[in-house]
Amino acid sequence: MRKLSGPTDRVVVVGAGFAGLSAALHLAGRGRTVTVVEREPWPGGRAGRRDIGGYLVDTGPTVITMPDLIDEAFAAVGENYSQRVELLPVEPAYRATFADDASIDVHTDADRMAAAVRDFAGPREAAGYAALRDWLDTLYRTEFAGFIDANFDSPLSMLTPQLARLAGLGGFRKWETMVKRHIADPRLRRVFTFQSLYAGVAPRDALAVYAVIAYMDTVSGVFFPRGGIRALTDALAAAAENAGVAFRYSSTVTELERTSDRVTAVLTAAGERIPCDAAVLTTELPLTYQLLGRRPKRLMPLRAAPSAVVMHLGCRATTAGTSRLPHHTILFGDAWEQTFTDIIRDGRLMQDPSLLVSCPTASDDTLAPPDRELLYVLAPAPNLTHGRIDWADAAAPYTESMLDTVAQRLLPNLRDDLELLHVDTPADWARQGMLAGTPFALAHTFAQTGPFRPANLVRGIENVVLAGSSTTPGVGVPTTLISGRLAADRVTGVPTRSTTNLDMKARLR
Repeated sequence: MRKLSGPTDRVVVVGAGFAGLSAALHLAGRGRTVTVVEREPWPGGRAGRRDIGGYLVDTGPTVITMPDLIDEAFAAVGENYSQRVELLPVEPAYRATFADDASIDVHTDADRMAAAVRDFAGPREAAGYAALRDWLDTLYRTEFAGFIDANFDSPLSMLTPQLARLAGLGGFRKWETMVKRHIADPRLRRVFTFQSLYAGVAPRDALAVYAVIAYMDTVSGVFFPRGGIRALTDALAAAAENAGVAFRYSSTVTELERTSDRVTAVLTAAGERIPCDAAVLTTELPLTYQLLGRRPKRLMPLRAAPSAVVMHLGCRATTAGTSRLPHHTILFGDAWEQTFTDIIRDGRLMQDPSLLVSCPTASDDTLAPPDRELLYVLAPAPNLTHGRIDWADAAAPYTESMLDTVAQRLLPNLRDDLELLHVDTPADWARQGMLAGTPFALAHTFAQTGPFRPANLVRGIENVVLAGSSTTPGVGVPTTLISGRLAADRVTGVPTRSTTNLDMKARLR
């Protein structure tokens, strides 16, 4: 694995999202002097926050998976996440509701989920679920170390025995095709393929290697930090500060000072000059290219993932049917396949909406005023490259139609006592600097996967590394945490555990 040349004692990390916080923790644990520069007054990056009328609103991810990766980041500085944040298990992981009014609660416990599938679709599908779960587990274990958790210096880096094993598992076939081998019920198949939306590709087109996202959701477990997602980013930042990392909040990076092929300092809008031996950039891709003064040379243009309209609501504490609303509910429309055609191919709004409704107060009722519920409603939407929607005119009527869908299919009394707290459309994501107005960064097409994704090293600049959703390994909290650690590996080389511990002990003396 190639690492940066020259000195790397002082590192500036630009951006305090999950990738930047992970990079800072790993670098500090390896004895580097680290400064993190963040434009917002708080850590989080895409895991943003708004406080509105007593509601604590998270504007990014809604749950956490793969807590072992969180623990890895804390362990880099000799800590454990349980010392700083409480991760609450989300059970069920989510409820899937279909156009025929059937629904199934998705459990990560194998026995409970097999029983739910049996009740929903019969014993043959329950046996298929068990086989699918085994396949997902094997796929994840085969793929993780050699492909997700690895730096690539070239496509040839993939030519390992693991590649053959991954191909033998069907990893390079289509995601939907592999799920169909085990699950016949088309409604049930959606439970294990809808996650392809996160990857920006329809299940019929997505590589099966990305079914590991379904593994994270349906096998490894789903969690929510007490206090909201912000509680986790605050905890990561606090651990980093305790390890000696300096944070510059409310500081916007405007320029990288360079001497020949090396960055020598990071400059901010306030006129601060922060000297460095190396820099880790976790900025949004357009700003990254602007700061570097270059774009990658690619045979094919970069393709952004679809976007979303996200609506945050406050309402009277309520129930769905005879029980309280679960943390996550997916309202599948009848024309599910058409959804991908509408959004990805035709660049238009869904004709038959499928929505994600999250209720974080189901896990932590302190996120809203007493006797109130906090809701997050997400509708997939075209990004600004493929869509031709004037969001200045479309936002209000579209949010009304989203409210109608939630009221008709989930919460009949929703409008009785409703507060519309905040709405983000693709135009709003674009104003935050996100490529093509999407919070899901680059689509995980074959040409943007593994070593074909924009690399985390920058050709012609010897001491800069990239991290975050648009570089390896990709989109999502687990992968951006890995991305930060992979960036640290590029700076320092891959350390042994004993070396890391010695560096940390020396810093804490």
